[in-house]
Amino acid sequence: MLFQNSELQDSDLLTRQRALMALCDTLRDPEHIQNAIHCGIVASLKRLLSDGDVTVRWKTLEVLFIISCHSVGRNAYLDEDVIPPIAELFDDSEVVVRKFAHQAIEMIAEVPFGAQGIVDANLVPKLVAKLQDNKDEIKIQSSILDTLHFCLKVNTEDALNSGAMEEFKDLLKHANSDIRAKAARDIMDLSVPMKGKEKALEVGCPERLVEMMADEDPDVRANCAAAIMFIAITTPGKKEAIEKMAIETLLLNLKDTDSAVRLNAVKALTCLSEAPEGRKQLIKEVDKFEKLRNDPSLAVQTAVDIAIKVITWKP
Repeated sequence: MLFQNSELQDSDLLTRQRALMALCDTLRDPEHIQNAIHCGIVASLKRLLSDGDVTVRWKTLEVLFIISCHSVGRNAYLDEDVIPPIAELFDDSEVVVRKFAHQAIEMIAEVPFGAQGIVDANLVPKLVAKLQDNKDEIKIQSSILDTLHFCLKVNTEDALNSGAMEEFKDLLKHANSDIRAKAARDIMDLSVPMKGKEKALEVGCPERLVEMMADEDPDVRANCAAAIMFIAITTPGKKEAIEKMAIETLLLNLKDTDSAVRLNAVKALTCLSEAPEGRKQLIKEVDKFEKLRNDPSLAVQTAVDIAIKVITWKP
């Protein structure tokens, strides 16, 4: 491993390329990760991120991605302050380099301390901006949405201030169903705090989310229902969702073939029933909930029991 590390620092381009390719193969065996880090591989890789050769840059990112799949590797990222130089490659002229840069950052974000490191590096605004810059690169957009999903669990302020809600709303109309589903999930994440709920109403998310409840992809429908639920926790959110026909639409989704869609539809309707106008509509539809008492999903059964109690509650 020490020999490979010295080759990474060699002035000869071919030597560096061969060393990186060999390292990719070696580190696929988890037993070698700890030794590689101990030998200073991460510091050497950090320097290679600015190499003038595109092959060196993307193979370096591939090695870093492999290392980041392990907790000890993620710790090394933070110890060596590797996140900022990787993020600089978001602007690389080569698509393959940008793709691997985003995948490496996404892998770091999967653990809370990694997501916090990304937030601390002030990368959230840049990630939001890159959603638009890479609108023709589905894999990159997918990685960014996943990274933001993890980052939103530790901080929502930066995303809200960077126009993330608007970007997510626009992506609900994306041609790719995976992007639509992840955009809806991120709207839900961003709607957890009060400021997020207010921003969702400000940019008109409820109407778009209700519209997307008819999407062909069940993940899109399930995530849109969950987002509606979070937005409708507040009184203004309930009012806006009800005005945009959320109740009528979600009632149709109680018959959905996907259990996650049914579950989130029931939960969203329960939330909307807490408003007087919502209860007035739903009290006439209790029979539709009753039909779900024997749903194959135990989670749906439990949610239905709660929904009926809330809808039929009398002071």
